[in-house]
Amino acid sequence: MNYIERTISGLVERSLLRGKSLFLFGARQTGKTTLANRLNPQLTISFVQDDVRQRYERKPSLLGGEVETLAVRSGESLPLVVLDEVQKVPAVTDVVQDLIDRGKAKFLLTGSSARKLRRYARINLLPGRVVVLQLDPFSLSEWRDGTLEDRLLDGSLPGIVSVESADDRDLDLTAYVTTYLEEEIRQEAIVRRLDHFARFLELAASESGQIVNLSRLASEIGISHTTVAGYYQILEDCLIAERVEPLTASATRKKLTRSCRYLFFDSGVRRAAAREGRRQPYARWGALFEQFIGLELLRFIHARGRRDRLRFWRDSDGPEVDWVLDFNGCYAPIEVKWTDSPTAADARHLRCFMSEYPTTGQGFVVCRAPHPLKLSDQITAVPWQNFLDELPWP
Repeated sequence: MNYIERTISGLVERSLLRGKSLFLFGARQTGKTTLANRLNPQLTISFVQDDVRQRYERKPSLLGGEVETLAVRSGESLPLVVLDEVQKVPAVTDVVQDLIDRGKAKFLLTGSSARKLRRYARINLLPGRVVVLQLDPFSLSEWRDGTLEDRLLDGSLPGIVSVESADDRDLDLTAYVTTYLEEEIRQEAIVRRLDHFARFLELAASESGQIVNLSRLASEIGISHTTVAGYYQILEDCLIAERVEPLTASATRKKLTRSCRYLFFDSGVRRAAAREGRRQPYARWGALFEQFIGLELLRFIHARGRRDRLRFWRDSDGPEVDWVLDFNGCYAPIEVKWTDSPTAADARHLRCFMSEYPTTGQGFVVCRAPHPLKLSDQITAVPWQNFLDELPWP
Protein backbone atom coordinates (compact mmCIF):
# COMPACT_ATOMS: atom_id res chain seq x y z
CA MET A 1 0.00 0.00 0.00
CA ASN A 2 1.31 3.45 -0.93
CA TYR A 3 1.95 5.96 1.81
CA ILE A 4 -1.23 7.71 2.95
CA GLU A 5 -0.75 11.30 4.02
CA ARG A 6 -1.78 11.83 7.63
CA THR A 7 -3.97 14.78 8.56
CA ILE A 8 -1.78 15.54 11.56
CA SER A 9 1.33 15.95 9.35
CA GLY A 10 0.56 19.56 8.55
CA LEU A 11 0.27 20.47 12.22
CA VAL A 12 3.52 18.62 13.00
CA GLU A 13 5.41 20.38 10.21
CA ARG A 14 4.06 23.83 11.11
CA SER A 15 5.04 23.33 14.74
CA LEU A 16 8.57 22.33 13.80
CA LEU A 17 8.92 25.29 11.43
CA ARG A 18 8.06 27.55 14.37
CA GLY A 19 10.92 26.02 16.34
CA LYS A 20 8.72 23.90 18.59
CA SER A 21 9.49 20.43 19.89
CA LEU A 22 6.79 17.80 19.97
CA PHE A 23 5.52 14.78 21.84
CA LEU A 24 3.72 12.55 19.36
CA PHE A 25 1.79 9.92 21.26
CA GLY A 26 -0.13 7.05 19.76
CA ALA A 27 -0.86 3.39 20.34
CA ARG A 28 1.38 0.77 18.77
CA GLN A 29 1.38 0.58 14.97
CA THR A 30 -0.53 3.79 14.33
CA GLY A 31 2.31 5.08 12.11
CA LYS A 32 4.34 7.33 14.42
CA THR A 33 7.73 6.08 13.21
CA THR A 34 6.75 6.30 9.55
CA LEU A 35 5.55 9.87 9.98
CA ALA A 36 8.70 10.85 11.89
CA ASN A 37 11.01 9.39 9.25
CA ARG A 38 9.33 11.41 6.50
CA LEU A 39 10.41 14.60 8.26
CA ASN A 40 14.06 13.88 7.37
CA PRO A 41 15.52 14.21 10.89
CA GLN A 42 19.24 14.77 11.31
CA LEU A 43 19.35 12.14 14.07
CA THR A 44 16.99 9.27 14.87
CA ILE A 45 17.34 7.09 17.95
CA SER A 46 14.96 4.18 18.39
CA PHE A 47 14.67 2.82 21.90
CA VAL A 48 12.83 -0.20 20.55
CA GLN A 49 16.20 -1.81 19.87
CA ASP A 50 17.55 -3.54 22.98
CA ASP A 51 21.19 -2.54 22.55
CA VAL A 52 20.30 1.09 21.90
CA ARG A 53 17.92 1.23 24.85
CA GLN A 54 20.47 -0.32 27.22
CA ARG A 55 23.14 2.13 26.12
CA TYR A 56 21.06 5.16 27.10
CA GLU A 57 19.67 3.51 30.20
CA ARG A 58 23.22 3.18 31.50
CA LYS A 59 24.13 6.75 30.65
CA PRO A 60 21.32 9.11 29.53
CA SER A 61 23.80 12.00 29.33
CA LEU A 62 25.24 10.44 26.15
CA LEU A 63 22.35 12.01 24.29
CA GLY A 64 23.47 15.47 25.37
CA GLY A 65 26.93 15.06 23.92
CA GLU A 66 25.63 13.65 20.65
CA VAL A 67 23.12 16.46 20.16
CA GLU A 68 25.68 19.12 21.14
CA THR A 69 27.97 17.81 18.40
CA LEU A 70 25.12 17.75 15.90
CA ALA A 71 24.17 21.31 16.80
CA VAL A 72 27.69 22.56 16.09
CA ARG A 73 27.71 20.88 12.69
CA SER A 74 24.26 22.26 11.82
CA GLY A 75 25.35 25.87 12.28
CA GLU A 76 22.53 28.35 12.79
CA SER A 77 19.69 25.97 11.89
CA LEU A 78 18.29 23.83 14.67
CA PRO A 79 18.71 20.12 13.90
CA LEU A 80 15.69 17.84 14.21
CA VAL A 81 16.19 14.87 16.53
CA VAL A 82 13.69 12.00 16.68
CA LEU A 83 13.55 9.81 19.78
CA ASP A 84 11.31 6.84 19.04
CA GLU A 85 9.33 5.16 21.86
CA VAL A 86 10.89 7.47 24.44
CA GLN A 87 8.86 5.96 27.29
CA LYS A 88 11.27 3.01 27.25
CA VAL A 89 14.06 5.30 28.56
CA PRO A 90 12.17 8.06 30.36
CA ALA A 91 15.28 9.46 32.03
CA VAL A 92 16.44 10.93 28.70
CA THR A 93 13.61 13.47 28.87
CA ASP A 94 15.61 15.33 31.51
CA VAL A 95 18.42 15.65 28.96
CA VAL A 96 15.94 16.68 26.28
CA GLN A 97 14.55 19.41 28.51
CA ASP A 98 18.02 20.86 29.04
CA LEU A 99 18.81 20.78 25.30
CA ILE A 100 15.53 22.51 24.45
CA ASP A 101 16.09 25.16 27.11
CA ARG A 102 19.52 25.91 25.66
CA GLY A 103 18.25 25.97 22.07
CA LYS A 104 20.43 23.12 20.82
CA ALA A 105 17.83 21.17 18.81
CA LYS A 106 14.20 20.54 18.01
CA PHE A 107 12.85 17.20 19.14
CA LEU A 108 10.11 14.89 18.01
CA LEU A 109 9.51 12.39 20.79
CA THR A 110 7.22 9.48 20.02
CA GLY A 111 5.63 7.23 22.60
CA SER A 112 2.95 4.57 22.96
CA SER A 113 2.58 4.93 26.72
CA ALA A 114 2.53 7.83 29.15
CA ARG A 115 2.87 5.65 32.25
CA LYS A 116 6.61 5.84 32.77
CA LEU A 117 6.86 9.42 31.59
CA ARG A 118 4.77 10.71 34.46
CA ARG A 119 7.80 10.73 36.76
CA TYR A 120 9.84 12.57 34.13
CA ALA A 121 7.18 14.96 32.86
CA ARG A 122 8.85 18.28 33.61
CA ILE A 123 9.37 18.81 29.89
CA ASN A 124 5.59 19.00 29.51
CA LEU A 125 5.64 22.10 31.67
CA LEU A 126 7.76 24.18 29.29
CA PRO A 127 5.19 26.83 28.34
CA GLY A 128 4.84 27.36 24.62
CA ARG A 129 7.80 25.17 23.75
CA VAL A 130 6.50 21.59 23.56
CA VAL A 131 3.44 20.64 21.52
CA VAL A 132 1.68 17.43 22.57
CA LEU A 133 -0.19 15.61 19.79
CA GLN A 134 -1.81 12.22 19.35
CA LEU A 135 -1.73 10.01 16.26
CA ASP A 136 -4.65 7.62 15.79
CA PRO A 137 -5.40 4.90 13.25
CA PHE A 138 -6.58 6.09 9.84
CA SER A 139 -9.58 8.39 9.95
CA LEU A 140 -12.34 8.60 7.37
CA SER A 141 -10.64 11.53 5.66
CA GLU A 142 -7.36 9.61 5.36
CA TRP A 143 -8.55 6.19 4.23
CA ARG A 144 -11.83 5.87 2.37
CA ASP A 145 -11.54 2.33 1.02
CA GLY A 146 -13.38 -0.61 2.50
CA THR A 147 -16.99 -1.03 3.53
CA LEU A 148 -18.56 0.32 6.70
CA GLU A 149 -18.84 -3.25 8.00
CA ASP A 150 -15.09 -3.75 7.43
CA ARG A 151 -14.34 -0.63 9.45
CA LEU A 152 -16.54 -1.77 12.30
CA LEU A 153 -14.99 -5.25 12.38
CA ASP A 154 -11.36 -4.65 11.46
CA GLY A 155 -10.68 -1.04 12.38
CA SER A 156 -8.19 1.09 10.49
CA LEU A 157 -4.67 0.46 11.76
CA PRO A 158 -2.25 1.04 8.84
CA GLY A 159 -0.85 -2.49 9.08
CA ILE A 160 -4.31 -4.04 9.10
CA VAL A 161 -6.07 -2.21 6.27
CA SER A 162 -3.35 -3.29 3.84
CA VAL A 163 -4.08 -6.99 4.49
CA GLU A 164 -6.46 -8.42 1.88
CA SER A 165 -7.62 -11.61 3.61
CA ALA A 166 -10.18 -11.29 6.41
CA ASP A 167 -8.71 -14.37 8.08
CA ASP A 168 -5.25 -12.80 8.02
CA ARG A 169 -6.60 -9.57 9.46
CA ASP A 170 -8.10 -11.58 12.32
CA LEU A 171 -4.73 -13.26 12.95
CA ASP A 172 -2.88 -9.94 12.95
CA LEU A 173 -5.37 -8.29 15.29
CA THR A 174 -5.13 -11.22 17.72
CA ALA A 175 -1.33 -10.95 17.58
CA TYR A 176 -1.61 -7.23 18.35
CA VAL A 177 -3.55 -7.92 21.55
CA THR A 178 -1.20 -10.74 22.55
CA THR A 179 1.85 -8.54 22.01
CA TYR A 180 0.28 -5.80 24.11
CA LEU A 181 -0.34 -8.21 26.98
CA GLU A 182 3.13 -9.73 26.79
CA GLU A 183 5.31 -6.67 26.17
CA GLU A 184 3.41 -3.85 27.82
CA ILE A 185 1.88 -5.73 30.73
CA ARG A 186 3.89 -8.87 31.54
CA GLN A 187 7.42 -7.67 30.72
CA GLU A 188 6.93 -4.32 32.44
CA ALA A 189 5.35 -6.06 35.47
CA ILE A 190 2.57 -3.48 35.47
CA VAL A 191 0.10 -5.79 37.23
CA ARG A 192 0.52 -8.59 39.73
CA ARG A 193 -1.90 -10.99 38.10
CA LEU A 194 -1.80 -11.08 34.31
CA ASP A 195 -4.74 -13.50 34.26
CA HIS A 196 -6.92 -10.94 36.05
CA PHE A 197 -5.85 -8.18 33.68
CA ALA A 198 -6.40 -10.40 30.63
CA ARG A 199 -9.95 -11.11 31.80
CA PHE A 200 -10.49 -7.41 32.49
CA LEU A 201 -9.25 -6.53 28.99
CA GLU A 202 -11.74 -8.94 27.44
CA LEU A 203 -14.65 -7.54 29.45
CA ALA A 204 -13.61 -3.92 28.95
CA ALA A 205 -13.40 -4.50 25.20
CA SER A 206 -16.81 -6.17 25.15
CA GLU A 207 -18.30 -3.20 26.99
CA SER A 208 -16.43 -0.49 25.13
CA GLY A 209 -18.70 2.50 24.67
CA GLN A 210 -20.99 1.56 27.54
CA ILE A 211 -21.26 3.42 30.82
CA VAL A 212 -18.71 1.91 33.19
CA ASN A 213 -19.82 -0.01 36.27
CA LEU A 214 -16.63 -0.64 38.24
CA SER A 215 -18.31 -2.68 40.97
CA ARG A 216 -19.95 -5.10 38.54
CA LEU A 217 -16.72 -5.66 36.62
CA ALA A 218 -14.82 -6.17 39.87
CA SER A 219 -17.34 -8.76 41.02
CA GLU A 220 -17.18 -10.65 37.75
CA ILE A 221 -13.37 -10.81 37.77
CA GLY A 222 -12.98 -11.31 41.52
CA ILE A 223 -10.93 -8.19 42.27
CA SER A 224 -11.58 -4.86 43.98
CA HIS A 225 -13.24 -1.97 42.19
CA THR A 226 -10.14 0.16 42.83
CA THR A 227 -8.08 -2.44 40.95
CA VAL A 228 -10.51 -2.22 38.04
CA ALA A 229 -10.15 1.57 38.07
CA GLY A 230 -6.36 1.10 38.00
CA TYR A 231 -6.67 -1.26 35.05
CA TYR A 232 -8.65 1.35 33.13
CA GLN A 233 -5.89 3.84 33.91
CA ILE A 234 -3.40 1.44 32.32
CA LEU A 235 -5.54 1.34 29.16
CA GLU A 236 -5.55 5.14 29.12
CA ASP A 237 -1.80 5.39 29.72
CA CYS A 238 -1.09 2.95 26.89
CA LEU A 239 -3.57 4.79 24.63
CA ILE A 240 -5.64 1.64 24.19
CA ALA A 241 -8.81 3.34 25.46
CA GLU A 242 -9.94 6.91 25.90
CA ARG A 243 -12.26 8.12 28.61
CA VAL A 244 -15.33 10.14 27.65
CA GLU A 245 -16.92 12.16 30.43
CA PRO A 246 -20.65 12.87 30.66
CA LEU A 247 -22.19 16.30 30.50
CA THR A 248 -23.59 16.81 33.99
CA ALA A 249 -24.45 20.51 34.22
CA SER A 250 -28.21 21.06 34.12
CA ALA A 251 -30.64 23.59 35.52
CA THR A 252 -33.56 21.18 35.85
CA ARG A 253 -32.41 17.54 35.64
CA LYS A 254 -31.18 15.91 38.84
CA LYS A 255 -30.51 12.36 37.61
CA LEU A 256 -27.89 12.89 34.91
CA THR A 257 -25.38 10.07 34.64
CA ARG A 258 -22.00 10.90 36.16
CA SER A 259 -20.14 7.71 35.29
CA CYS A 260 -17.84 7.82 32.27
CA ARG A 261 -17.54 5.72 29.14
CA TYR A 262 -14.37 4.28 27.59
CA LEU A 263 -13.78 3.86 23.86
CA PHE A 264 -11.15 1.45 22.59
CA PHE A 265 -8.92 3.32 20.15
CA ASP A 266 -9.58 0.95 17.24
CA SER A 267 -12.64 -1.17 16.49
CA GLY A 268 -10.57 -4.08 15.17
CA VAL A 269 -8.36 -4.22 18.26
CA ARG A 270 -11.49 -3.96 20.40
CA ARG A 271 -13.06 -6.96 18.66
CA ALA A 272 -9.88 -9.03 18.99
CA ALA A 273 -9.52 -8.15 22.68
CA ALA A 274 -13.16 -9.09 23.27
CA ARG A 275 -12.60 -12.40 21.47
CA GLU A 276 -15.49 -11.74 19.13
CA GLY A 277 -15.80 -13.33 15.71
CA ARG A 278 -16.79 -11.67 12.48
CA ARG A 279 -20.46 -12.60 12.77
CA GLN A 280 -22.31 -10.05 14.82
CA PRO A 281 -26.01 -10.15 15.74
CA TYR A 282 -28.04 -7.50 13.95
CA ALA A 283 -28.76 -5.64 17.19
CA ARG A 284 -25.00 -5.27 17.78
CA TRP A 285 -24.29 -3.27 14.63
CA GLY A 286 -25.91 -0.16 16.04
CA ALA A 287 -23.62 -0.16 19.09
CA LEU A 288 -20.54 -0.73 16.91
CA PHE A 289 -21.63 2.09 14.60
CA GLU A 290 -22.07 4.43 17.57
CA GLN A 291 -18.54 3.68 18.80
CA PHE A 292 -17.14 4.18 15.31
CA ILE A 293 -18.66 7.66 15.07
CA GLY A 294 -17.31 8.50 18.52
CA LEU A 295 -13.83 7.43 17.44
CA GLU A 296 -14.02 9.55 14.29
CA LEU A 297 -14.93 12.58 16.39
CA LEU A 298 -11.97 11.96 18.69
CA ARG A 299 -9.64 11.49 15.73
CA PHE A 300 -10.76 14.77 14.20
CA ILE A 301 -10.07 16.57 17.48
CA HIS A 302 -6.67 14.91 17.95
CA ALA A 303 -5.42 15.40 14.38
CA ARG A 304 -6.07 19.13 14.46
CA GLY A 305 -4.82 19.78 17.96
CA ARG A 306 -8.22 21.13 18.94
CA ARG A 307 -9.36 21.76 22.50
CA ASP A 308 -12.94 20.74 21.86
CA ARG A 309 -14.21 17.96 24.11
CA LEU A 310 -16.29 14.92 23.31
CA ARG A 311 -18.98 14.13 25.86
CA PHE A 312 -22.28 12.28 26.13
CA TRP A 313 -25.56 13.02 27.89
CA ARG A 314 -27.84 10.62 29.71
CA ASP A 315 -30.73 11.09 32.09
CA SER A 316 -31.53 7.96 34.06
CA ASP A 317 -35.23 8.77 33.51
CA GLY A 318 -34.87 8.04 29.81
CA PRO A 319 -33.50 10.63 27.36
CA GLU A 320 -29.89 10.31 26.23
CA VAL A 321 -27.68 11.65 23.46
CA ASP A 322 -24.88 9.47 22.12
CA TRP A 323 -22.26 12.19 21.63
CA VAL A 324 -22.06 15.87 22.46
CA LEU A 325 -19.34 18.10 21.05
CA ASP A 326 -18.49 20.68 23.69
CA PHE A 327 -17.12 23.88 22.16
CA ASN A 328 -16.28 25.60 25.44
CA GLY A 329 -19.88 25.54 26.63
CA CYS A 330 -21.58 25.62 23.23
CA TYR A 331 -22.89 22.21 22.21
CA ALA A 332 -23.49 20.15 19.09
CA PRO A 333 -25.46 17.00 20.04
CA ILE A 334 -25.19 13.91 17.83
CA GLU A 335 -27.40 10.84 17.71
CA VAL A 336 -26.14 7.76 15.85
CA LYS A 337 -28.71 5.52 14.18
CA TRP A 338 -28.16 2.27 12.25
CA THR A 339 -30.72 3.20 9.63
CA ASP A 340 -30.80 4.42 6.04
CA SER A 341 -34.24 6.02 6.46
CA PRO A 342 -34.13 8.42 9.42
CA THR A 343 -37.31 10.02 10.71
CA ALA A 344 -38.22 12.77 13.16
CA ALA A 345 -38.63 10.09 15.84
CA ASP A 346 -34.87 9.43 15.68
CA ALA A 347 -34.29 13.00 16.84
CA ARG A 348 -36.60 13.08 19.84
CA HIS A 349 -33.76 12.95 22.38
CA LEU A 350 -31.93 15.67 20.47
CA ARG A 351 -34.97 17.91 20.82
CA CYS A 352 -35.06 17.19 24.54
CA PHE A 353 -31.37 18.08 24.87
CA MET A 354 -31.71 21.26 22.85
CA SER A 355 -34.60 22.48 24.98
CA GLU A 356 -32.42 21.96 28.07
CA TYR A 357 -29.32 23.74 26.74
CA PRO A 358 -29.95 27.08 25.00
CA THR A 359 -26.32 27.31 23.82
CA THR A 360 -26.98 24.44 21.40
CA GLY A 361 -26.97 25.43 17.75
CA GLN A 362 -27.68 22.51 15.44
CA GLY A 363 -28.34 18.85 16.22
CA PHE A 364 -27.40 15.90 14.00
CA VAL A 365 -28.44 12.33 13.36
CA VAL A 366 -25.56 10.36 11.81
CA CYS A 367 -26.89 7.42 9.86
CA ARG A 368 -26.54 5.36 6.67
CA ALA A 369 -28.79 7.56 4.55
CA PRO A 370 -27.25 8.38 1.14
CA HIS A 371 -27.91 12.15 1.38
CA PRO A 372 -28.46 14.77 4.08
CA LEU A 373 -32.06 15.09 5.20
CA LYS A 374 -33.63 17.92 7.16
CA LEU A 375 -35.64 16.52 10.10
CA SER A 376 -36.54 19.89 11.65
CA ASP A 377 -35.39 23.50 11.61
CA GLN A 378 -32.45 22.66 13.87
CA ILE A 379 -31.81 18.97 13.22
CA THR A 380 -30.33 17.33 10.14
CA ALA A 381 -29.68 13.67 9.35
CA VAL A 382 -26.29 13.27 7.67
CA PRO A 383 -24.51 10.32 5.97
CA TRP A 384 -21.67 8.77 7.96
CA GLN A 385 -19.21 9.08 5.06
CA ASN A 386 -18.89 12.87 5.36
CA PHE A 387 -20.69 13.74 8.59
CA LEU A 388 -17.65 15.61 9.95
CA ASP A 389 -17.97 18.16 7.15
CA GLU A 390 -21.52 18.95 8.28
CA LEU A 391 -20.67 19.72 11.90
CA PRO A 392 -20.37 23.35 13.09
CA TRP A 393 -16.69 23.38 14.02
CA PRO A 394 -15.75 26.86 15.30
